[in-house]
Amino acid sequence: MFVYEELHRIRSAELIREAENHRLAREARRAARETPGTRGVPRWPYTPRPRRQRFARAA
Repeated sequence: MFVYEELHRIRSAELIREAENHRLAREARRAARETPGTRGVPRWPYTPRPRRQRFARAA
């Protein structure tokens, strides 16, 4: 029983470290996209896909 609890603590700590690394990587990517004067606005404009197809389909 003690071995299982110890393995559980080790795995839990490992998952917490992994989640922290993912969070830091997300923040770094977000900071790289932003310039100092445009907090929260990406450098490139977002262009949504057109709603309709360019050519009509044959029925």
